[in-house]
Amino acid sequence: MFKDNLISLRKMNRMSQEELAERIGVTRQTLSKYETGESLPDIEKSRAIADAFGISLDELVNADDRMLLPGSTPKGKYIFGVVKVGDKGQIVLPVKARRVFGINPGDSVVVLGADGQGIAIIKEQGFLDMVSEIRKMDKE
Repeated sequence: MFKDNLISLRKMNRMSQEELAERIGVTRQTLSKYETGESLPDIEKSRAIADAFGISLDELVNADDRMLLPGSTPKGKYIFGVVKVGDKGQIVLPVKARRVFGINPGDSVVVLGADGQGIAIIKEQGFLDMVSEIRKMDKE
């Protein structure tokens, strides 16, 4: 959705609502309405928003459940936005990520990590399938 893309792009580019509003020639309140879905920008303002992020108007409006950066992300690669780590280490996976990867309430996931590379989350069954394949290859 447009509003989700707008919020994600603005945050990923570390811009405040005030900064983006000034850049595209609207008030902060107007930009806030775009982000809440209360209103939509006209075509000229939409073009200004896309230009501010270095993406096409089509990418701004029609992102296919993945966030687009300048130059776009390769097919099958996603950036879902920023999440905060709670006091007890918990994170909430963005709805888009859960939808794309079919993660539902009650599902188990495996958290993997590598120094200097980061953390990966994989559905438990996908991980078990991968381990099974590796074991088969070792037997051959």
